[in-house]
Amino acid sequence: MQRFFVEPHQIDEEAHQIHITGTDVNHIANVLRMKQGEELWISDGGKCEYRCTIEAFEPDEVLLHIIYSQEPDYELPSRIYLFQGLPKADKMELIIQKAVELGAYEVIPVETRRCVVKLDGKKAAKKVDRWQQIAESAAKQSKRMLIPHVHDVISFKEALKYAESMDICLIPYELAKEMPETKEILAAIEPGQSIGIFIGPEGGFEEKEVEAAIEGGAKPITLGRRILRTETAGLAILSVLMFQLEN
Repeated sequence: MQRFFVEPHQIDEEAHQIHITGTDVNHIANVLRMKQGEELWISDGGKCEYRCTIEAFEPDEVLLHIIYSQEPDYELPSRIYLFQGLPKADKMELIIQKAVELGAYEVIPVETRRCVVKLDGKKAAKKVDRWQQIAESAAKQSKRMLIPHVHDVISFKEALKYAESMDICLIPYELAKEMPETKEILAAIEPGQSIGIFIGPEGGFEEKEVEAAIEGGAKPITLGRRILRTETAGLAILSVLMFQLEN
């Protein structure tokens, strides 16, 4: 069943109606070719979702009738922030799609010293718009209750500053201690804590960047004895955290 997101002001509980506006109108009417009476799910971006039927099509909106509402608790109990070093080609699209499916709360693209990709202001804004659309599509597909935010591209220094308020930060590093230490660090993470994950680009982080992250409180961890690509590393640790934190 299709899922869409609305703002709270689009929900009229007393009238048992929801008003779909914006680009979703065209998507429902012309792309999906849904008909009056068909059912779909609506999320308010918080804890509540609504099972609805299509009541009417208007020029600028789709009117839905609320059958019932529920609080399904699909979200992880912790907010996970993925600080992803900018990769080459279209790898970021895959990373964002899968990170959203695995429960990431926010994805922050980061320019590091070894990034091959360099984005100027206009190009970066266009990329972020595209990445946000991918995050929204992935959120709909994976039954997320919210659309994870794709942050503007920031520098590594800005990323470290942004992560200061988080309860714990992890940085996979090939020179980190063996797996028992990593397992201890991950086992100590409690539901409700905010978690930052730093992933380098194709060439990895420079040693000075790792040192700066550790000085800022990040904990170096290992992801095993195999070398993972940048598009794999973040998804690996997200998968581990999902299984650990899932209710």
